[in-house]
Order: sequence, then C-alpha cells, then structure tokens
Amino acid sequence: MHTETSSTLRCTACGAHTVQVFVELSAVPVHCNLLWPDRDGALAAPRGDMRLGFCSACGHVFNTAFDPGLMEYTQAYENSLHFSPRFQAYAEDLADRLITRHNIRDTDVIDIGCGKGDFLALLCERGNNKGYGFDPSYVPEIMPPERAARMTIVRDFYSPAYTSYKADLITCRHVLEHIQFPRDFVTNVRAAVGTRNSTVVFFEVPNVLYTLKDLGIWDLIYEHCSYFSGPSLASVFRACRFAVLELHELYEGQFLGIATTPNGKDLPASPGGADVRGLAALVEEFAANYSAKVREWRGRFSSWSTRGERVAVWGGGSKGVTFLNTLKPGGTVGCMVDINPRKQGMFVAGTGQKVVSPEYLKEYRPDAVVIMNPIYRDEIREQLKDLGIPVPVVVA
Repeated sequence: MHTETSSTLRCTACGAHTVQVFVELSAVPVHCNLLWPDRDGALAAPRGDMRLGFCSACGHVFNTAFDPGLMEYTQAYENSLHFSPRFQAYAEDLADRLITRHNIRDTDVIDIGCGKGDFLALLCERGNNKGYGFDPSYVPEIMPPERAARMTIVRDFYSPAYTSYKADLITCRHVLEHIQFPRDFVTNVRAAVGTRNSTVVFFEVPNVLYTLKDLGIWDLIYEHCSYFSGPSLASVFRACRFAVLELHELYEGQFLGIATTPNGKDLPASPGGADVRGLAALVEEFAANYSAKVREWRGRFSSWSTRGERVAVWGGGSKGVTFLNTLKPGGTVGCMVDINPRKQGMFVAGTGQKVVSPEYLKEYRPDAVVIMNPIYRDEIREQLKDLGIPVPVVVA
C-alpha cells in the first residue's frame, strides 16, 4: 500500500483515522458522462488524480485526492442506461418491487438525482403516484408530456433547502457515490423524513465488492469519489438514524440496494457475506491484480495493432471512457458504439473517439468488438447478428 496512512487521512464515511491508499491513477478525465461535441475539446478535457483509500473500520473506499471544485453537472451530462432493453427491464422490475413491497400506490414519491426522469416516471406510472425529482441535468424537452404530467422536477441539486418536500418513498439511485461526504447527504434526507416513520428510503450505488473481487476496474472513475461496500453503506445510514430493512446485491452483483426507515427491525448482515476483514484482504490483492489486467489488455491491443486490425468499443458510459483512457489504444479503436442516440456524434473525453450508432459498424467493419459490461453480452450479440456483422465479441 501507499505510504499515505491513517495518521494523515480520515474516512469520509465514518470519520475514522484508519485509512490507507492502495492504488493511484493519474490524470483521468474528470467527467466520463460528459461527452464533447468536437474531438479537440475531448482531447483537452479536464483531468484529475485518483488515490483510492480503504477504511479498515467501516470498509469504505474513497478517492483521497478528490476535488469537488472540478465537478460540473449540467444538462449536457448524459448517463441514462434506459435505452438498453436489459437495463430497462431491470429498472421496471425494481420499480415494481419497491411499489409492491412497500405499498407505494396513489401517493407521493421523491427521486433524488433523478437524471432525465426515467425511473421516477416508472414509479409514477406503475403505482399511480405523483413524483418529485431533483437534478440539474434534467431536460424537459425529451420527456413525453403524458409522463411529465405526473412529475414536478426541480432542476437543482437536492439540499437542505428542499427538505420540506415529503413522500412515502424516497429513492436515490447512483448519486451517493458522487458525494464526498455521504453522511452529511444522508443526514439531509433524514431531516426531510422527519417524524414520518413509515417513509421508505431506498438508495442504490455501485458495489465495490464487484470492483475488487471481479476486477471491475473500468468502474474506477473520478466522478465516483465514494465506493461503497455493504458494511460501509449500512454504517452511513445507521449513523443517520435509519434502520436498515434490506441490503441486497443487485444487477448480478454490480449494484448495492439499501432500503431503510426511521423505525423498524435493523438487518444485521451484509450481502454476499461481505465483511470488513474480507474486504481488507481483497484490497491487499487489488493493486497487483489491477496492474496485471491492464498489462493483459495492453498486450491484446498491441497484437491487434501489429496485425493491422480494427477494434470497436461498445459502451459509451463511464466504463468505456475509463477503459480507453487507461489503455490509450490510439487508432486501433476507431470508434465507440452506444445505443443512446443522445451520445451519438459526440466524442470521448480524453481519447477523442467518436460515439457512433451500432449501424455504423457495417461501414467500419471491425475485426473485434470489445464490450464493457458482460451483462449486455447477449443483447449486443443479437444486435450484431441483426446487422449482419459476424465479428468476435470480447468482454473487457
């Protein structure tokens, strides 16, 4: 581990001085989900350093070098995954489970960090609810009017100024990992709940156990200053006077979901058998495993380049941006494919590949397609088959 130790660092989740840095990444793009309209701008995208620290008290991982001043979330920020049938089916199932499990029907719901409003719209439609969302990146023009009629969106970050908004369900998905001091954020949510002891609060975050155990190293991005394990996520909510009702691994272990209320029987265990001691062992191994995986992929790109072969990367989200910026494959990767039409025609931060539609591959004729998330393997293979592109698919 790095020499920066617990005497100089304090955990951003629990406050303990039991933190050691275990991996460093230099000059990574500050934003992975902010694409650029021209290649020159993409190549000059702002960068920052990452020094990931592990807290042996609560199991939290965080970027000790994070500078919140570099962050900017505007309408140009685009991280919607709902164009994928696989992800859309997952989101619909999650909405249905929350509605059914907690009887969220004909009432008010809040979605903090609602993005373009897709999940909030599901909660409203499938439970006949009224929705309130908070997100500066919301674009009203792309929301169908019949869906928008059920929702009120505040184009601002959620803060203590909005704790007067009340609901029977508060959701917050893939936001907390962007928050430098998560306990302060959850404290604001607890203030909004107040004495409404039946209110259910559900958060979803990336699962650091997946990153450490399954080497999902392309999930390491500057925007994510916090990386939660089951123990660290539960500790934040308990410290903010929430009882943990459910804590599950979701989306084939890539996400964690936590359901809480002000009162209730607290769940003692963490999902997947994760505990702080086990996480510490994985952290010890991670730096070496990370370097080995990067070397393996650099070797693959070297072989493709030597043979003069062309490669397409499929997945214009954070994984793909991290993958390209870590490996810097140059002209071997001539494009990045994404099914989200709002990303097509834009350019990748840091490396400058153009984001294209799947149909472009009929013209590009790649020798291999590298996909960024194994969960979409079958979906992508079917699209390539439909396009008549018989090309090897390789999981990053």
